[in-house]
Amino acid sequence: MEQLQSPSNMSEASHRNLLHDSLAQLACHFTWKLVIEDIDIPDLESRILQSNFLNTSFNVGMHNLMAYVKHLTGQHEKALQSLNKAKDLIQRQHANRRDKRSLVTWGNYAWVHFHMGRLDEAQIYLDKVENTCRELASPFRFRIDGPEMDFEEGRALLKCGRWNYKRAMACFAKALQTEPENPEFSTGYAIAAYHQDYDFNNVISLQPLRKAVRLNPEDAYIKVLLALKLQDVGEEAEAETYIVEALTSASSQPYVFRYAAKFYRRKGFVDRAIQLLETALKETPSSAFLHHQIGLCYKAQMIQIKEAANMQPRGQDREKVEELVQSAIHYFQKTLELRPTFDMAYVNLAEMYIEIGHFQNAESNFHKVLSMRNPDDHVRQEIHFRYGRFQQFHRKLEDEAITHYLKGLKIEVASYSKERLLKALEKLAVRRVRQNLHVVESTCLLGFVYKLKGDMDEALLCYERALRHTCEINPEF
Repeated sequence: MEQLQSPSNMSEASHRNLLHDSLAQLACHFTWKLVIEDIDIPDLESRILQSNFLNTSFNVGMHNLMAYVKHLTGQHEKALQSLNKAKDLIQRQHANRRDKRSLVTWGNYAWVHFHMGRLDEAQIYLDKVENTCRELASPFRFRIDGPEMDFEEGRALLKCGRWNYKRAMACFAKALQTEPENPEFSTGYAIAAYHQDYDFNNVISLQPLRKAVRLNPEDAYIKVLLALKLQDVGEEAEAETYIVEALTSASSQPYVFRYAAKFYRRKGFVDRAIQLLETALKETPSSAFLHHQIGLCYKAQMIQIKEAANMQPRGQDREKVEELVQSAIHYFQKTLELRPTFDMAYVNLAEMYIEIGHFQNAESNFHKVLSMRNPDDHVRQEIHFRYGRFQQFHRKLEDEAITHYLKGLKIEVASYSKERLLKALEKLAVRRVRQNLHVVESTCLLGFVYKLKGDMDEALLCYERALRHTCEINPEF
């Protein structure tokens, strides 16, 4: 077996460089290019711990991911502790194919030791990988290809958040090409698809979720995701059967409660949602998602009271509204303490400040989220929609509102938010035309809306009207 020369035969710097080049060929968390924002690491650690409650079969991968996260924060001894836990689980749960299941863990061991300056230990684990690859007749010296490795990479990407979802989905899809009926691969693909399903009218995740539930009938988590998607498409009765099954399952855990709570909040059963969220919060008190969901519940209760009072609550109703707003503010602020990059928490916090007339605080939070890097396209659309409504209805700045409606519509992704942007812009443009406000600009704006809706005849009529009006007020045009 060809081995790297030891430091005694070459300079340590050369040895380190050669070792690094070999390590870069491994398939593990250090080479999968996981996109993790430093500021999100505490919340990611919390979610990894929650996953260890969710499904013990995933714990090897979660211990490996935790090791990588500990490396990112410079805690290499703790990283090794996590890898030791992964190694022990492999020995207990996968004794019949231990070497193959160990490749990722060995790769991570090698990288951690390398970063600690322990080059000989790194070489030992690199050799383990190389020997196993040779025994498995891999065409590659330091890695093997196959559906299991695609699944491991996909699972790590999925856990690291939305910037990684598309790549995760591609990994699971590749694994399914080899084993289309594999329950774990199907579950991973369905979850990734669910997180990419931004439009209520889009059902890219519905069939994958149904398939995952068929292949994993005891998995309560995948059932609640299917229930939420069914709720999106109006299949409320079928959705509730899966929620009930999930909540009566012996495996129900915080992840199940949090998504079941989302189902009940959207259904209007807010007290039930809060009960489930508070139960989950006892298990995972540092979950940003749970705090955000509780804040949304208080926001929903506030809206219920206002709607029952024709948006003009008085007396005790007004006091209750203010109490609910303060509770929502508390939970949204806590969300942002735990995950400072939680974009929609800024938006919801801003809207609660609007409710109590604190417009400067609202502006501040909108500006923070508008200046954030790389939010998903559908999230950016929603932010522009909400900020536009604030400008239109509270600041009475319709031109500013139009600017943000247009910015949202220029983002080329189909979503529920895009539909709302179109409706808001159309309604505003129609009113301005009827009131003879900036007629040419407003008529062109309406034409643009019709164009985006695919109604080219109406769009051309609007542009012709705008042109005629321009000629009337400026005959030399």
